[in-house]
Amino acid sequence: MWALTALGVSGVAAFLAANAASMGLLPIVPSSASLLRDLFLAALVINAGYLYRTRKTTSAVVLAVEQAAHELKLLSETLVRLEREQFHSPLLALLRASLEAAGDPPSRRMARLERIMGYVDSRDHLLVRVAEPLVLWTRHLAFAVEKWRRRSGKAVRCWLDAVGEIEALCSLASHGFEHPADPFPELTAEGPLLEAEGVGHPLIPEDRVVRNDVRLGGALGVMIVSGSNMSGKSTLLRTLGVNAVLAQAGAPVRARRLRLSPLAVGASIRVMDSLQGGVSRFYAEILRLRQILDLTGGKAPVLFLIDEFLHGTNSHDRRIGAEALVRGLVERGAIGLITTHDLALAHIAEVLGERASNVHFEDHIEDGRIHFDYLLRPGVVRKSNAIELMRSVGLEI
Repeated sequence: MWALTALGVSGVAAFLAANAASMGLLPIVPSSASLLRDLFLAALVINAGYLYRTRKTTSAVVLAVEQAAHELKLLSETLVRLEREQFHSPLLALLRASLEAAGDPPSRRMARLERIMGYVDSRDHLLVRVAEPLVLWTRHLAFAVEKWRRRSGKAVRCWLDAVGEIEALCSLASHGFEHPADPFPELTAEGPLLEAEGVGHPLIPEDRVVRNDVRLGGALGVMIVSGSNMSGKSTLLRTLGVNAVLAQAGAPVRARRLRLSPLAVGASIRVMDSLQGGVSRFYAEILRLRQILDLTGGKAPVLFLIDEFLHGTNSHDRRIGAEALVRGLVERGAIGLITTHDLALAHIAEVLGERASNVHFEDHIEDGRIHFDYLLRPGVVRKSNAIELMRSVGLEI
């Protein structure tokens, strides 16, 4: 390829010399000028043939690296920072050691790939497009990419895994640093179990968060949470799900105390329909419920969090389906919560006996305005605020 490039450069020089001779700038006889033009045409034809024969291979190499090599500068700078750090923790030291490579360090190799990608982006420049058939610019870059890949490509996945792991640990450490009052959870092999005292959502400011106590496990497998609109049902599910994930990731939790066994979190919250996929909200929900049921076949017990259980169907089918699904989840060793506006689902606690209980959130009206205290109470809610909410926004009800 370098010989073809030399031929192309010679052809360009011959073309310029021939044009200079035609304008009287160079003392070249007409026959020599004609040979120079022939040299230019020969170089153009030969290189164009080479470009045509290698177009698919070159395109595959260049397109692949363009899709995979985003944010290379940021990754290179991150690697530089990690390479300079000396860790004392065994885990961090092990991750740091995985960045070691014979020859140049990973940061320098990624910086080299970044420079190559800069040259690849220059292909869109008009002058480069004009010169491409003669200097074979893209072909040289494809060879440079392949050379880099043969030397460093196998190690990239290891580098990315190490950087991603350290980044995740930094995020958890930052969360712990910013919330020094949050305790670490107590993990137990006895399960399934989730005991949360004073649990709150970590994204709600401390001066606004309302904490609740929740206990699942042992005889009690499911809580049916009823309550009016905006009373806190969905937030409770998110609170338990986020804290369960944080706990099992090794982070502190937003609770006074949290004790749990290993749990696989399966949630059905804010399920949406899909116009392009031709999927209704109800169908999307039952597909998600199918995934949660399949999750019960794994090694860890499931913590299921289901918001507005079977909301998209009629009351009769909802009652039969909800009872069967909840019984199936509990019999598979899962624990969790479901929320509902349909008070008919409260009978599930009667059917399952001590394996289920009803809890609820309340609201009250003061001076024509609805107020919530977001405190979880035992039993079934006895009132609804839907009419009052409609009236509060100006609807004539």
